[in-house]
Amino acid sequence: RGRVQVLGSSNWSLVLQGQWMLKFYAPWCTACKQIELTWESFAKESAHLDVTVGKVDVTQEPGLCGRFFVTTLPTIYHANDGVFRRYLGSRTLEDLRRYISERKWEAVEPVAGWKSPSSIMMHGMAGLFHLSRWIRQIHSYLTDTLGIHVWISYAIFILATLLIGLFLGL
Repeated sequence: RGRVQVLGSSNWSLVLQGQWMLKFYAPWCTACKQIELTWESFAKESAHLDVTVGKVDVTQEPGLCGRFFVTTLPTIYHANDGVFRRYLGSRTLEDLRRYISERKWEAVEPVAGWKSPSSIMMHGMAGLFHLSRWIRQIHSYLTDTLGIHVWISYAIFILATLLIGLFLGL
């Protein structure tokens, strides 16, 4: 407590225990940079508020983005013993503090069970995000390292998709 805890795919399950505020951000995101100092200050007050403050870098953790279905940046979630709520309030220190101290999160509808980051459905979504990152890495290897033209790389992926479909169909 007292500092922002960095979460990744190896330790994300920590948010299933206790009360958390979790921010998804990207290093290049202007809006994310604007609330960075506020988030750090909020973390310094976390011990008094009985909340753990965490952050996830979406550029390094695509699986967690899929698991939490992050589509905008920054995205903030409140978690209390595995029940998740998306924080949509103002991003000032005072409003974040009030959200926790006045228990305003209780008035927010929790994320539906099947969309919960700990559900089987979101586990599959995390796998799809990992797959997309893997495909991007292969594409970069083909185009940057081997010097293959971009459209030839696309053709290789199209052919692989068709062959996998044919194989599964048989």
